[in-house]
Amino acid sequence: MNFQQLRAVREAARNGYNLTEVAHVLYTSQPGVSRQIRELEDELGVDIFIRAGKRLTGLTPPGEAILPIVDRLLLESENLRRAGADFHASRSGQLSIAATHSQARYALPLVVRDFREQFPDVALHLHQGSPRQVAEMLLSGAADIGVATEALTGYASLATLPGYRWTHSVVVPPGHPLLAQQEAGRPLTLQSLVRFPIITYEQGYTGRSHIDESFAAAEVTPNVVLTAMDADVIKTYVELGMGIGIVASIAFDEERDRNLRAIDAGHLFKVNTTRIALRKGVWLRAYALQFIESFVPTLKREVVLQAVSATAPDEPAAQATAQKAA
Repeated sequence: MNFQQLRAVREAARNGYNLTEVAHVLYTSQPGVSRQIRELEDELGVDIFIRAGKRLTGLTPPGEAILPIVDRLLLESENLRRAGADFHASRSGQLSIAATHSQARYALPLVVRDFREQFPDVALHLHQGSPRQVAEMLLSGAADIGVATEALTGYASLATLPGYRWTHSVVVPPGHPLLAQQEAGRPLTLQSLVRFPIITYEQGYTGRSHIDESFAAAEVTPNVVLTAMDADVIKTYVELGMGIGIVASIAFDEERDRNLRAIDAGHLFKVNTTRIALRKGVWLRAYALQFIESFVPTLKREVVLQAVSATAPDEPAAQATAQKAA
């Protein structure tokens, strides 16, 4: 049994049993992948995959039991490498962050800047995607840390920790009737919003579910004419006069958005919580823990280590010892 065999099994399951794709991921040939899988099956004495001719079509019952073990073995091999690196070169390496556009664009820049100054020898990779893609990057090992508001709490293999809380704002062009309403001392209401075309986030992005819940609870139907994944696009179309925008408050900058005005809508929609997500059981390099604490000061190392090692109670102490030594 070797790690290449284990990787072949894991990637076959991840890539829809497409051995051509597995070969591409592992930088080998399709016959080589098939051979690695067969050799492991022969050694274990069971078939891991269901076959239709030469094609893999699914997991056998033994395969369904074996795959989580394969995942754990490969995760621990990566943990072993990271632990060694923490002792040998604690201030160099690489760190991959997966985040939604709003987080990458508005919440992370200062943290990234400060991190680069503190750890100039760490290569930082910032990946953007939907909340679901952020979760998938964490689960696949493509990312070390995930940052998103939605869709991170529904994965048993991920530990999620609360980051910061934020609300929405309504953005409008100068001279808009909603601004006059504010100046007259009349508060912003959902009923006043539905008088205008609305531009906001796509489903599953940046607190959209809370926006929909508020309108539904008030039994009013918003006229959503355009949706987008990020606030920059929303603000662009608001500037063109296509409607009013509902965006995350952090996405509005008075200096940059001089052609728009923001009205606080925190009283209309539920408060949102941005979450930090990590794969359970993973060994976090010391600089990864520092990045998290810089982003959310309340997430001290001990808290994070306890969360990721929920299935391995002794790991926090092990990591703490390693990082003191490093």
